[in-house]
Formats: sequence, structure tokens, C-alpha cells
Amino acid sequence: MKNSSIRERLMPAFARTIGIDYSGAETPTASLKGLRVYMTEGDAPPAEVPPPPSAKKYWTRRGIAEWLVERLAEDVPTLVGIDHGFSFPLRYFEVHGLLPDWPSFLDDFQRHWPTDEDHVYVDFVRDGVAGNGAKRTGNARWRRLTEECAGSAKSVFHFDVQGQVAKSTHAGIPWLRFIRQRLGTRVHFWPFDGWAIPAGRSAIAEVYPALWSRGFANEGRTGDQHDAFSIAAWLSRADRDGSLAAFMNPELTPAERTVAQVEGWILGVPGRSRIGGKSGKTREETDCDPSVFRLH
Repeated sequence: MKNSSIRERLMPAFARTIGIDYSGAETPTASLKGLRVYMTEGDAPPAEVPPPPSAKKYWTRRGIAEWLVERLAEDVPTLVGIDHGFSFPLRYFEVHGLLPDWPSFLDDFQRHWPTDEDHVYVDFVRDGVAGNGAKRTGNARWRRLTEECAGSAKSVFHFDVQGQVAKSTHAGIPWLRFIRQRLGTRVHFWPFDGWAIPAGRSAIAEVYPALWSRGFANEGRTGDQHDAFSIAAWLSRADRDGSLAAFMNPELTPAERTVAQVEGWILGVPGRSRIGGKSGKTREETDCDPSVFRLH
């Protein structure tokens, strides 16, 4: 009986995992070498998923969003990891007078940063040629709690630097809205829809492949390919070895959980921070030393 309960506890929650290495370059319909998709099915190792047959050699952001809608509409529990920010620091909501509500944020952001429109570059909005980005800007010094805990993760507003996530975040957020509008409750956006993913439900989570990519042999893949591979491989392994559940429930205080359900959380970052409370530390003094984390 005991062995049976252990097996039940370790039964994978997801039949497949998908890792997406994202890119905010050019337009949503541009064929981009930096957009890569890897998928696992069952116990099989991750395999690269090519874009649908067309004149375009590589994926487009629109193509990935439409493909995800098709896959997640299937009756196959799937966990997707995408490497761009899903939301902004709480300070952004405060400065712009926005309700701390993620679905409302998605709508408001897309109105000001319509980077899902066919001919819109992120830089077009930054330069005032499209949208109204000047009304919804942030400061590169603002960081989300999860970025503080991850250590090396850059601010979602830190443009024009090596390893930036700002451009892909500003390009990708409207496509999260696109997927949510088309699938509704069929897909669980973690942790915005709750820290626990209902059994049998597909889910999408923000990831940071730098946490895991060094733990997998490169085997001749490009950097973009290896990041997507590492996302899919880690998600699958963590699901099958039973460690995923703990990462889905990071060590956070009730106040931190409230913040993280607005700002989002990077799956794989365990927490271990403090906001005020007995430690007496402020948000800016949050102690999230990544060296104490055991990242799988």
C-alpha cells in the first residue's frame, strides 16, 4: 500500500512539456532565428518543433501563439515554459494608478503597447511611432520580487543591454492575452490563476533558462535552441521526479504571495525572501541569495 501511494504521488501531472526561447526582434510576423520551440511527450527527450510549412524558415511570434492555442485546446495536459516576463513590478501599477489585477493589466498594456499588431516593432512604440508607450513606461531600476530572488535576472524595463529580457517581454505580453482570450479557463496561467494547477489542466509559466541550461549537455545546439531544450527538459524532469510541486509552491510569506500574483513568478525560483515582518527588511532590502537555492 505504501509503495502504491508513493507511485501515485510521483505520477506526472503533465503528458508533455514545451520550452520556448523567445525573441522580441522585428514584428510579430517576422521569421526569427531566435524563436525556438522544443517539446517532450511522455518519457521521450525534448525534440525541436519546426514551424508549420510555409515560405518562412523560422517561427514567428504570431505563429507560436496560434500553435499554442491549438496544442493547449487538445485534451492533453501540457506545461509550457516561456522565457519572458509575464507582468511588471508592483511599482509600475502604483505609478500608473492601475488596479493590482493581472487580466486588467494585460488589456491596459496591449492598448498602450500593441506589439501584437502585424507591422509593429517594440522600438516603434518606444519611439512614439505606434501605440502610446510613453504613458506606460517603467524604470530599469524597478525589479520584481522574483527577479530579486533569482539574483541575475534583469529588470523587465532594462532595454539595450546584453541579456535583456525587456524587449521580449514587451513583445510577448500581448500574446499571453491572445492565448487567454481564445482558451479561457482551459489554460492556467501560473501563478496568476492560482499557485495550484488543477489536475488535468494545461498551464503556462514564466521561466528563466539560465537557471538550468548549464545542467544539460549542449550537443551542438545553438544558444537559442539549447535554452528552449533546457526549459522543456527541466519541466519534464521536475514533473517526473516529484520536485515540480515544490517549485509550484515557493517559500513565500502571505504578503509576498499577494505581490507575486500581480508581478508574476519565475518557475524554478524557490523564494526564501522577506518583505518587512520580523526581519525588519524593506522590499528594497529583500534577502534572496541565489547561492542558497538548490535549483534542479
